[in-house]
Order: sequence, then C-alpha cells, then structure tokens
Amino acid sequence: MSDRKDRYRHWAFSIDGARWVRGVAAAKRFRFRRAVAGVSFSCMTDADATALPADGERTPVPHRAICRLARRRVLWLAASAPLMMGASMTADAATPTGASLLTAPLSLAGSWRGSAPGDVLAVLGRMRAACLDGIRLVSDRQPAALRVQDVASGPPHVWLHTDAPGTAIVAVDVGARDWINLSYQFGHELGHVMANSWMWGDAPRNPCQWLEEAVVEAFSLRGLGRLAEDWAVAPPFPHNNAYAAPIRAYRRNLLEQDLAEARAQGADAGLGGWYAAQAGFLATHGTVIAARPAVPAVLELLEADETAVADIGALNRWPERSHLPLGTYLARWRESCAELGLAGLLPGELARLLKPGR
Repeated sequence: MSDRKDRYRHWAFSIDGARWVRGVAAAKRFRFRRAVAGVSFSCMTDADATALPADGERTPVPHRAICRLARRRVLWLAASAPLMMGASMTADAATPTGASLLTAPLSLAGSWRGSAPGDVLAVLGRMRAACLDGIRLVSDRQPAALRVQDVASGPPHVWLHTDAPGTAIVAVDVGARDWINLSYQFGHELGHVMANSWMWGDAPRNPCQWLEEAVVEAFSLRGLGRLAEDWAVAPPFPHNNAYAAPIRAYRRNLLEQDLAEARAQGADAGLGGWYAAQAGFLATHGTVIAARPAVPAVLELLEADETAVADIGALNRWPERSHLPLGTYLARWRESCAELGLAGLLPGELARLLKPGR
C-alpha cells in the first residue's frame, strides 16, 4: 500500500457490504515475515529433515497428552485424537453440553497451500490447548464451533458474519507448513474470540479497541511460549522436537520488538505515564501497532496468574463494548467478571497500572 496509514487498518467492511472483518493491522504481517532473521520457519529444521517420509509429508503423531512443564504434569486432551487423524473440513457441528472454546469442534476452510489438513488441525489443536488449557472458560458467548480459513492475502482476522451464527470464523494467511506463523496468527485471533469479539455486530470500536488488541497479542505470546514447551517434549510430528527452538526464537523476537517500543515511548517506566501521554492517539488508533508498548506489561500479568487469563472471557459483554472511556471500560469489565464468578484480576491490575479517569 502506498499510504503508510492504510497498513494500520485492523477492520474494514467487505466489498459486498454483507460482513464485517476484524483483524490485526496489515503492517503486522510484515512482523510475521521478518521476525527472526536467519531462522527457517518451514515445517522442519535441517536436523530433522531426514525424518520425513519419501513424499515429504508428515504424519502427525497420535498424541493425546499435552505436557504442561510449568506444572510438571501431563493433562489428557481427549479431543486431540480426531484432530491428529485429520478431522472433517465441514463445520457447524453442535457443541456438546458442557463444551467450551477449548473443546468446540475445529474445522478448516480454504486451500492451505500444500499443508495437509490433518497436520494443520494438529497444530491448531496444540496452540488452542497451549492458550486455554487450565483456564476457566465461563463466558456465556462462547461459540459452538470454530472454523479456521486460509486466505490468500490480507491480514489475519475474525470474520463477523450472519450465517452459521454459532460458529466463530478465523482467517489466517500463512505459507505451506509454516507452523509458527499459523500458531501466532491463530493465537491472536483466538484471543479476540475469547474476548467475545466474533459475532455479527461485534465490530471493533474506539476509544478502547487498542486495549483489546494489547490483551489478545499478549494472549498469543503467552500461548506461543507454552506451545514451545509442549513441542520440545511431545511434538505433533515424528522426530520434530527441535522445532521448539525456532518457536521460542520467534516469540522472543516479537517480544523484544514490543519492549523496544515500550522503551521508546516511556511505557517501561510505567503504563500510567505512557497512557496519559498517548490517550488521544490511542482513542483514534485502535490497532495492535498502537498498543504494542502495553503488550509486555499485559503479558507479565497473564503469565503471573492464570486467573488473569480467564478474565479475558468477561470482556465486551455489554452493549457499548469498547466504545467507552477507559475508566468506564475497565469498570464494566470488572463488573462482568463478577457476574461470571471470575476474580477480575486483569481489569483490576490494568486500572492500577494505567490510572485512567472515568
């Protein structure tokens, strides 16, 4: 795009006038491509190339255990077996009673450019578990099904639609067997779905859209860290443990970029001062690019306490959604947490750090 500002658009009305598209800024795609210089993000490293079958395709390891190294225990993911074996690419199955965003059926749409559907589902299942395993999921707006669509161009986004109203639709743009980009993009958009931003009418709105972007970006980075831990000990593909290293490197590079932006804008010295200086800009630029200086602080909160991650499920459950002053937005978020029986740690800590007025 010739106009730099055009890259920062994170939502648009589609040309047919029928659907809203939510997504991260187009500029963020350049981060996907340049994140770690000199590290290959194909499906394999040189060390494990010889482990591939003759046809160059991988067969997912039948894997039911997701290892949580932080807790030194193994949790059984009963739903992973159909994912590993290549689940159906049709969607809209009803969620069983008691199911949640973690267990809602996953399906695919699109061509996937040479990635085997069963492999894609295996990686998506691992990333979803890395993001949500052990988290209380109590929102009353969770989708009955989750569809992930490969698109040929454009930024990743959540597709707001009127058809299949119980299905959340996430679009990603990745190359063949590019599992790191797939996981990162999917994790960010999964965060939007967890934040109740996936139904028709859930279009992003200023002045507080930037905060949702900061939260879901940190949510994805947290998930990438846990994905790398799992991949190192129980990879979804044979002899592919070494792929954990580039996942960690990619995550580290993204976080270092966010930390550099935080230092440049003074957010590292305190979010309150940063927000006071940037409030006017943030109120009209609800993009992940604008929110980057806040991401490290949000990530620290999410990694310190899993109850903070659960609080994301209480976001945006009121009619105005993010179209409120920051102080009011955080207060509504805390009230929503209380309604769902959640601790409200995340909105409480963000209010303490950002020091907004009403």
